[in-house]
Amino acid sequence: MSKKYVISYDIGTTGVKTCLFEIDSAITLISAAMEGYKLYIMPDGGAEQDPDEWWSAICSTTKTVFSKCDIKPEQIEGISFCSQMQGLVLVDKDGVPVHRAFSYMDQRAKKQLKEGIAYGFKIAGANITKLIPSLLITGAVALSVKDPVWKYQWVRENEPENFKRVYKWLDVKEYIISRMTDRFVMTRDSAFATLLYDIRKGHEGWSKKICKILNVNPDHLAEIVECTDKVGGLTAKAAQELGLKPGTAVFGGGGDASLIGVGAGSVELGETHIYSGTSGWVSTVVDKSVVDTSAMIAAVLGAQKDRFNYFAELETAGKCLEWVKDHLALDEIGIFLQKTHVAESPETVYTNLYDYLSKVIDEIPAGSSGVIFTPWLHGNRCPFEDPNARGMFFNVSLDVGKTELIRSVIEGVCFHLRWFLETEDKKIQTSSVVRFVGGGALSDVTCQILADITGRTVETVDSPQNVGAVGAAVIMAVGLGVLDDISHAKKLIPAKKTFVPNAKNKDVYDRNFAVYKTLYKNNKEAFKALNG
Repeated sequence: MSKKYVISYDIGTTGVKTCLFEIDSAITLISAAMEGYKLYIMPDGGAEQDPDEWWSAICSTTKTVFSKCDIKPEQIEGISFCSQMQGLVLVDKDGVPVHRAFSYMDQRAKKQLKEGIAYGFKIAGANITKLIPSLLITGAVALSVKDPVWKYQWVRENEPENFKRVYKWLDVKEYIISRMTDRFVMTRDSAFATLLYDIRKGHEGWSKKICKILNVNPDHLAEIVECTDKVGGLTAKAAQELGLKPGTAVFGGGGDASLIGVGAGSVELGETHIYSGTSGWVSTVVDKSVVDTSAMIAAVLGAQKDRFNYFAELETAGKCLEWVKDHLALDEIGIFLQKTHVAESPETVYTNLYDYLSKVIDEIPAGSSGVIFTPWLHGNRCPFEDPNARGMFFNVSLDVGKTELIRSVIEGVCFHLRWFLETEDKKIQTSSVVRFVGGGALSDVTCQILADITGRTVETVDSPQNVGAVGAAVIMAVGLGVLDDISHAKKLIPAKKTFVPNAKNKDVYDRNFAVYKTLYKNNKEAFKALNG
């Protein structure tokens, strides 16, 4: 097999990482570059991004990766993506956004959610006449204020002139695909994430019935393609801006919820992976639709057509560590004397921060002297949905210092991930050995804390912060005919390190976890009073 060179764009919430890979007997990273962009947070719960900033960062980093290696643009045989999901980019006929992109974090549409589904006789928060068909047809229900259909309705109601200009509804990577190829498409996993997609065998595609129920114009929905499909070739204009060859193949790619598991090597039925980046999640591969409406967990369609990922998401995981860097670790040691936004140099920040954590918080006993942190810095989605929930340090005493607080942040994120595992186990069987990926997996200390708190054996892979891009490379390997199927990628992604639970920490973590699970219930009304 001849070597093939491809480019993966990992389009995250705070920045894009562009990776040039060689695909041979293994997937090898040749060159990488990263650039940040803004997340615009508004006082009314809004969270937006500027698609032009995405494009600018993609163009800049593409040129940078070639400056770091000997590979030439004409040697690139494929382009693909791993991106944040459940964004909303409404574009006109020319592909120009009618409004800045809505982030998955946006939670302005409380009124639209209530009027659209959360009224009348309800089960699990949804009107029963809309709940049942949604579950039967889409395998999920648009019960979260952060679901894109309510952002769509928010634009309809609040910006009617902009809404009249809408031609297509795109997600993040689909916008970039349109800018590269002039085609409006949506990969199957992105289509599923709109909660307008019919998962029933023989009826796969957009559901006209759900569109009618949720008042969505089906003409706004794009053509559905497979993640491994070649969507088109780079246009001359896009190629010039990127510094690539016109006609270079552009593949559909996948969302982060689909491809990070692929890049982690968790591709077989029943395998569980845990991700900790800006957000965090627990995901297990299943072969059928599974929904737990009470806990806001659902099996989302993955990159493999016959596979789902039973998926529980935490809005702020690594984002809590960014907060630690800016407000707790700052000035503790020299590398934090200069405030740097995590998006401007996330890899350096992660590495330096985790070096610090490894040296300092490992000296603090498990349990952080009884201090418990809740990582709900931008509300929470599951196992309870509440945009008013917030972070807190609980049980601080006079003998608690900064290092105990920092360790409690890591433990708090891990407590929530354990909560996800235990909640998923009510419906399916999660695996006893889990793959841990994302920036959080760069620290051996964090990996051990995760193993101790969850009671699971934790495995990490090489360059865990790059697994989304690796997953996109796997997509291209299939699309280019190098691999027959995504499941064959597992042998290319072995475990690098293994962490076994330390039994001596079990009692203190079981005690703290039991308290952790009571903190939301005990403070729900206070959160509402302060943030509602």
